[in-house]
Amino acid sequence: MENINHVHWKQRLHSLQNDPLSFVLNALVHVGAFLTMTAILFIISYILIKGIPHINLDLFSFSYTSENVSLLPAFVNTLYMAVLSLMFAIPIGIGSSIYLTEYANRNNSFIFIIRIATETLSGIPSIIYGLFGSLFFVKYAQFGLSLLSGALTLSIIILPLIMRTTEEALLSVPDSYREGSFALGAGKVRTIFKIVLPSATSGIFSGIILAIGRIVGESAALIFTAGTVAEIASSIWDSSRTLAVHMFAISGEGLYLNQTYATAVILLLLVITINLCSEVIVNYLGRGKKQ
Repeated sequence: MENINHVHWKQRLHSLQNDPLSFVLNALVHVGAFLTMTAILFIISYILIKGIPHINLDLFSFSYTSENVSLLPAFVNTLYMAVLSLMFAIPIGIGSSIYLTEYANRNNSFIFIIRIATETLSGIPSIIYGLFGSLFFVKYAQFGLSLLSGALTLSIIILPLIMRTTEEALLSVPDSYREGSFALGAGKVRTIFKIVLPSATSGIFSGIILAIGRIVGESAALIFTAGTVAEIASSIWDSSRTLAVHMFAISGEGLYLNQTYATAVILLLLVITINLCSEVIVNYLGRGKKQ
């Protein structure tokens, strides 16, 4: 095996020497990967070194005060916000993707416009969504600064992401699956829900996990729609703050920098946990589909 690897790398080096452009591009790729990994490791290490020493039980008190600067209310509100946002975005996003891939004519100009609009929405800064949510949900709809206003705004933010990933997952399902189902006498709806959607489950779930990560890390849009009240929301009409907004609020005061770093560690661990869980679930679903 070692001899085979040695021959492989020798042949690769010989080919790179004969093609200078490939050698330069290969070097740039490796340098880019190295710089990216270095930056990520530096940021994570900096947050952990600054934040871990200041994590204590006071940060997990049930109620927030200026003495304990508890992050627990913000953590609970983050979970509320994620669940409520996904409740609005998932049905619309998956339903729209099913229509675009299974029912609409793929060469239709109107469908092309919808896809362009979706791509455009995914590139709009979150502060613009926050201003829209403040004008429409908070003022016009009279929802006020509330969990509902924030969740509706976030659902619009993550909708393009869910639509795009779901559409790609549905398109990755071979047409032979659909044709086989139709040949056995199944209708369009039964084929979609019994054959196509189960085959695309892992891809759809990956998009939902990415959307959760976007929700957890969002702050600009929520400041204008959900507010910054440091209490656990008792209803969807209450103003609340998420972990990201909590970090922004206490760091702006200039008195709780240590607690800000500690909150950043918790937020970082939350995002890493979500990503690891998603990887495990996607792999499990993938194995189940192969079996």
